[in-house]
Amino acid sequence: MNKESISGLLLAGGRGTRMGHVDKGLQPFGGTTMAAHVLARLAPQVATLAINANQNLDTYAAFGVPVWPDDTPGFAGPLAGLEAGLRRCTTPYLLTAPCDSPFLPADLAARLLDGLQGSDADLAVAVTEENGLRQPHPVFCLLKASLAPVLSSYLAAGGRRMDGWYPQIKVAEVLFEDADAFRNINTREELQQLDPARPPRLADVVGCLSSYDPEALPVRDAQRIIREFVTPVRATEQVALRAALGRVLAADIISPINVPAHDNSAMDGYALRGADLLPDAPTRLRVIGTTYAGRAFDGAPQAGECIRIMTGGVMPAGCDSVVPQEFVQVDGESIVLAPGTIRPGDNRRFAGEDLKLGSAALAAGRVVRPADLGLLASLGVAEVPVRRRLRVAFFSTGDELRSIGQPLDEGCVYDSNRYTIYGMLQRLGCDIIDMGVVRDDPQALEQALVDACENADAIITSGGVSVGAADYTRDIMARLGDVTFWKIGMRPGRPLAFGRIGSSGRNAFLFGLPGNPVAVMVSFYFFAREALLRMMGAEAPLELMRARSSATIRKKPGRTEYQRGILSRGADGQPEVRITGSQGSGILRSMSEANCMVVLHDEQGNVQAGDMVDVLLFEGLT
Repeated sequence: MNKESISGLLLAGGRGTRMGHVDKGLQPFGGTTMAAHVLARLAPQVATLAINANQNLDTYAAFGVPVWPDDTPGFAGPLAGLEAGLRRCTTPYLLTAPCDSPFLPADLAARLLDGLQGSDADLAVAVTEENGLRQPHPVFCLLKASLAPVLSSYLAAGGRRMDGWYPQIKVAEVLFEDADAFRNINTREELQQLDPARPPRLADVVGCLSSYDPEALPVRDAQRIIREFVTPVRATEQVALRAALGRVLAADIISPINVPAHDNSAMDGYALRGADLLPDAPTRLRVIGTTYAGRAFDGAPQAGECIRIMTGGVMPAGCDSVVPQEFVQVDGESIVLAPGTIRPGDNRRFAGEDLKLGSAALAAGRVVRPADLGLLASLGVAEVPVRRRLRVAFFSTGDELRSIGQPLDEGCVYDSNRYTIYGMLQRLGCDIIDMGVVRDDPQALEQALVDACENADAIITSGGVSVGAADYTRDIMARLGDVTFWKIGMRPGRPLAFGRIGSSGRNAFLFGLPGNPVAVMVSFYFFAREALLRMMGAEAPLELMRARSSATIRKKPGRTEYQRGILSRGADGQPEVRITGSQGSGILRSMSEANCMVVLHDEQGNVQAGDMVDVLLFEGLT
């Protein structure tokens, strides 16, 4: 096909009545707009592109192609747009496609041109077969530019139907197999359902599991669902180097220089030419100068000469080796080294050996550590692109909870979970919104969730996700968004709610943790933590280590257990762990005494003394 003979026209001249009188071509779709998607599919098939539009002309002009309004007034429909295109077309043929069909075939122009020329027709139109019936798609057509007068006469006589002028011309129908490629998007509901950038629904994710049972969900399946459902926050910002500590890099940091910048010495000694080294006799070299770090030697030694050099000093021209100063004998203005003391090329660091100009010094998604600050400083990097801080709102639920400073009535307890959650979020580097204690009241709970959703990227609640009589949270969460409730095969922390809720155009991911203090920590570390880091753009899975159990641990297969432990060194110096005693989910003191958590996986049974187990260390855990 000769695409140079074809111009492409995007039809965007309608009023979008079925979509609420919005400009359909400019509606968000797949991270851009529907019009942008159609233009991108048309561009490889034609020589030039143009847009027919009757509103938002400046916005369409920003696509960088001509914008042609209808010549026939009164929003006369697609034919008026076709007429505007034919009158301005500078190629023999014009190809048209509507702005609300972003899935059009990549071979639309080629197949329509073959059909038109093969039938010696004036116009070729795409046709599909659906349920045994042929369905023409007249807005997907290729026609001769010379037809402009014929179409104008039809419009002037009041004709408006796309196929109403076909009796005056010869039309070829070209059959396409993929009917979905010609699907147009007419409503907001269709737009949301078909948008490739639409966030996944929980049903989509859990549908990938072969056996999904929310009443008995294995830990690994819950973790997988959460991992695949959450999406990163895209907003970024530039911060000063020192402010980047603990932040997540939003882009690769590309080295602007070679590190080191020059070939240099790895130690204090003498720079020499490897060719001067004698294999079977002492080598004598005359010292003709000194080079220091930051002050290069101006000159090049000749045969039988060398240069005194300090660590980091630039290698003099012609030198390729350094002999350490302790390996030579100084004899006046010369040095002597025994045969085999060094080999040619020894103790020389090459330019770019650490980092080459243009290579990635640090990768996007990395949480910046103190050593990274030093690396970036060595490159002269003053500002760093990082992800926006994640905003996380959290609150506890329950009439029995009291905040610190309030009197402790009979049957009430102080709310410890908010302080535990605060500490864990603080170590992640989140912007934190503490919403306090929310009563067991449906209106209060719903208002708290709505307020949190409108001000945060993620919400963490503790309590109210079991099946207790006062646990209204379940119904409210489900009503506000796409939320599921699980009974996870684990101990402690069986009940868990997860999903996404929305209000006033804002969305937030929701983690409904159980109310027991230890269960809150376990659920946060093994479900919420990785998800929040993923939202921050970081990949930082929990790192487990292996340790020897110092005693028997009772455990039934079929569920995952997390037991508080104390890790130490055994008599042989190897890591050894013992549990802290009673493992009740309300015993927070045991969590404070512990320095690790023993992870006993779903398939494991009893652990005998001396068996190896997985351990999660608390120290350094973000």
